[in-house]
Amino acid sequence: MTTENENTDVITIDDKEYNVADMTNEQQYILRQLRDLNTKKSNIQFELDQLNAASTAFSNTLMSSVKEAEKSEDTEGAKSE
Repeated sequence: MTTENENTDVITIDDKEYNVADMTNEQQYILRQLRDLNTKKSNIQFELDQLNAASTAFSNTLMSSVKEAEKSEDTEGAKSE
């Protein structure tokens, strides 16, 4: 498991701390890739949460509209009898 200390350039992998400055260029590159991927995952999750909320709101609005239309038709049918 990998964890990062935000205040320093030290990361923890399997309960062992590593100084990023002591890592090879390739290791630092991989770390930057992982950080970027985690940021992208967070942004995508944020957008997905927005899309799910909007989809639910539109679904609820449609269901309410359909039910309201049914009530109006029932009321109009009762008046014409």
